[in-house]
Amino acid sequence: MTTEIRRATPADSGLLTEIAHAAKRHWGYPERWIILWREALTITPGFVSANEVYVVTQGDDTVGFYALLFNAGRAVLEHMWVHPESIGAGIGRRLFDHAARTASSLGAVEMEIESDPNAEGFYLRMGARRTGEVVSMLEGETRTLPLLVFDVVSCEPPRSAIEESGASS
Repeated sequence: MTTEIRRATPADSGLLTEIAHAAKRHWGYPERWIILWREALTITPGFVSANEVYVVTQGDDTVGFYALLFNAGRAVLEHMWVHPESIGAGIGRRLFDHAARTASSLGAVEMEIESDPNAEGFYLRMGARRTGEVVSMLEGETRTLPLLVFDVVSCEPPRSAIEESGASS
């Protein structure tokens, strides 16, 4: 099956929101937390228009996406979600590599990642390093989120969608 990474369109926002919610649920969080995270996990058409948002498709199915924000020369990986049915198939690696190349091509030196604790190992395997923690409160419970940084200065520019296409692993 052909896998392709392309720029998201505002019309993709509903599907991207569904993927973000499904991916977050994959980690077994209580549904009441998913409800509390609803706003943070909702991707609006305006957000897609205003930011670097890319989707990965397999055939006709959108199976993941990422979003980059930029702040003072630093890229922030605001979202990176893979549909649970596609986890472990190399989709996350392809998205991460594309995000790093995109950040580099737009002048970023680093890509900052405030990670879900369950995803920290993935980002470390991609070459990010832990630089700190972000403490948050959820229903009176303290949560510690890993803060990671990935150096993007040596990344190649992103390839076109045609070059990005290929058989999935």
